[in-house]
Amino acid sequence: MEQARRKLLTERAEIVAVLETNDHKPVKLDQTAVGRLSRMDAMQVQALAQDVRRRRQQRMVAIAKALQRIDEDEYGYCLNCADDMDPKRLEIDATAEYCVACAEKEGL
Repeated sequence: MEQARRKLLTERAEIVAVLETNDHKPVKLDQTAVGRLSRMDAMQVQALAQDVRRRRQQRMVAIAKALQRIDEDEYGYCLNCADDMDPKRLEIDATAEYCVACAEKEGL
């Protein structure tokens, strides 16, 4: 349990550091500054960066939920069937909420 907490806290700190260092300035659409293809490329790069940021924020939510389950002594139990989860599953993804059987059944 304590190992999972440390792993989650470390991952959260890494994500926070990345989110704080990345600047997300909007792409300037001034045609006199750069060409059309350069603007299109910049917009694509910006969209990808926004998607990565959104996924990192979703991961932060998952980490917060896992830490809450640890604090409430609910960590390691499937949220659907309440059975113990395989420790290897939690080792791979410490934020896993469902056992393999329930995840497959629910399509998660």
